[in-house]
Amino acid sequence: MLEGVNVALGVTGSIAAVKVVELAHELRRQGASVRAVMTDAATGIIHPWAVEFATENDVVTEITGRVEHVELCGRDGWADVFLVAPTTANTVGKMAAAIDDSPVTTCATTALGADVPIVVAPAMHEPMYDHPGVLEAIERVESWGVEFVDPRIEEGKAKIATEDAIVTGVAKAVTEQTLAGKSVVVTSGSTTESIDPIRTLSNRASGRTGRAVARALTIRGADVTLVHDGDDVHYADVKQVESAAEMLAAVEDAAEDADALVSAAAISDFTVEAADQKIRSGEAITLDLQPAPKLIDTVRESHPDLTIVGFKAETSGDDDAMVAEARRIMDRVGLAFVVANDASVMGDEETRALIVRDGDTSEFVGSKAGLGARVTAALETTLD
Repeated sequence: MLEGVNVALGVTGSIAAVKVVELAHELRRQGASVRAVMTDAATGIIHPWAVEFATENDVVTEITGRVEHVELCGRDGWADVFLVAPTTANTVGKMAAAIDDSPVTTCATTALGADVPIVVAPAMHEPMYDHPGVLEAIERVESWGVEFVDPRIEEGKAKIATEDAIVTGVAKAVTEQTLAGKSVVVTSGSTTESIDPIRTLSNRASGRTGRAVARALTIRGADVTLVHDGDDVHYADVKQVESAAEMLAAVEDAAEDADALVSAAAISDFTVEAADQKIRSGEAITLDLQPAPKLIDTVRESHPDLTIVGFKAETSGDDDAMVAEARRIMDRVGLAFVVANDASVMGDEETRALIVRDGDTSEFVGSKAGLGARVTAALETTLD
């Protein structure tokens, strides 16, 4: 996600500075190189040696004759992005006022003047975050193009965002916003059909691929609605659903203002009339399975001009058969392209998929995050 990206990491005097070691590791796991800059207050919370260990680079704790702020964040500086995490109310206010009294605020002023992207992850007590002056400072800095990764409001504190959210914010800051202004609906995961108040019918889909697509779309600037059976995520507007019927209704609603639909969910092909009471065990029973509505067919009928991307999982293990089935669905529904794979990858981190378009089929082998980026790139060319 951040391959080849140079991240200058500013650390300020919030107790959340204790999380910087793991944040630096995560940035590097995603491919970034990291060099840190610390305020004096931050060094009282976490030792610069720990940050040096996490980044494998010397840590700037003062501005010297080497003009470290220019070396890192100047027009010809090392950094592709300046990430301030955690950011205190004090530092946000100083950034807004162009006050340079620490290595971090001096780097921030330099980055702003040099048009180096800046990402800020606040962390403070909630009353401080709600202070009119702090909110005004945030609004002012945002108006200059600085990206804020919203904190998690818990236990009276505006806690620093998760590492995943911060990494996504950094990736977005260094990625061309080629899908800005586009609205995309993504379905993900499995659906579940109730048999009785306790038992259900479902499948093995984990939702990793759909979530990866939604995240990659967000990084490129799209407004994303994620319809799935999971929890809220930081990179999309989530519509939580359970059954195939609920997913269809949510997608139909979201598609009204959408430019595209990526139907990555493993939607139930069958539904059943649920019993009102628990079905007693010990005896054989027969379930009367009825076909569930086909989501992409229904959405296509109601939205004839919508760009739709389909996914198709098969168990044959035969590429030719998967491509043939993908083309059959593509022709039937008028899809932009279809992502076909073997059902054996359900639940795994790694995947292999065939991206089937008119007259062209390409293979992808790698992580589901990588597949999400590949699908997003293919969709981008379709929406041009």
